[in-house]
Amino acid sequence: MKKQQLKRSIVVSSFFVCLAIIACNKSGSLETATTGTQNVSLSLTDGPGLYDSVFIEIKDVKVLLDTSSNTRKNDNCDYDRMGDFAHHKPDSSFIWQDLNVAAGVYNLLSLRNGVDTVLASGTIKAGSIRLIRIDLGANNYFVKDSVKYPLNIPPNAPSYILVKLMGNEFGRFGSTSRLWLDFDIQRSIVQLRDYKFYLTPYIRAFLVTQTGTVTGTITPKDALPAIISVYSNTDTLYAITNRDGFFKIRGLKDGNYTIFVNPSNGYKTATLSNQAIINASTDNVGTITLKK
Repeated sequence: MKKQQLKRSIVVSSFFVCLAIIACNKSGSLETATTGTQNVSLSLTDGPGLYDSVFIEIKDVKVLLDTSSNTRKNDNCDYDRMGDFAHHKPDSSFIWQDLNVAAGVYNLLSLRNGVDTVLASGTIKAGSIRLIRIDLGANNYFVKDSVKYPLNIPPNAPSYILVKLMGNEFGRFGSTSRLWLDFDIQRSIVQLRDYKFYLTPYIRAFLVTQTGTVTGTITPKDALPAIISVYSNTDTLYAITNRDGFFKIRGLKDGNYTIFVNPSNGYKTATLSNQAIINASTDNVGTITLKK
């Protein structure tokens, strides 16, 4: 079961989608390319897991731009038939642009409950961003119950992450276009039968001005840490309370959600139903007091 999960994760994590986007224009000529420049910024935040800490080494970040004037013609590509983009020459309308990145080892669990950090930024050519490529180093590991475990790259998988976009996800904040990347730890670490742990990155892109937020506080402190699950018919997001019981989950699409609280130390779980996110609203559920 674990091996099948690893294979599925590699497929859905968009490791091999780049050539699909490149190949979509091979059958016809392109419209006039866009001109000018744009300022972009990528922020990194965390969808937490049950670990003491999770360290990921990030070496480089670049984006693939579609500079044609009508990028929507590239939306319906047959990705399943495409292979590794590295062995193919890109179409002239697609160009890679490097961003200025704060290279180093990130403790992803320090970026939770609404905390984020600017991962990469820069001034690049105008166009629609269709892929984000994050190059990983070898210094990846997590700590659980004070024991350090290495995080391996899966066999035959590249040492980078590709995040597929439709080209219209970035939002304007002053003169800069910004996007947030939620690194879902709980879905990104897999253990196989060889007892080794593998990194199969699951990253979700969202925009804080176009998605909703759920926030609240869990008491008493003896029930902490508590795992918070916020789920609907289409999505599930997680948080782990801080030492004061506070939690915050961002990136929720409009809809009705259920909030499930799973506490520690023998306290009873709690469920809040029919929590609505409307027009990217913030749902503050206040203080949830748990009982044994």
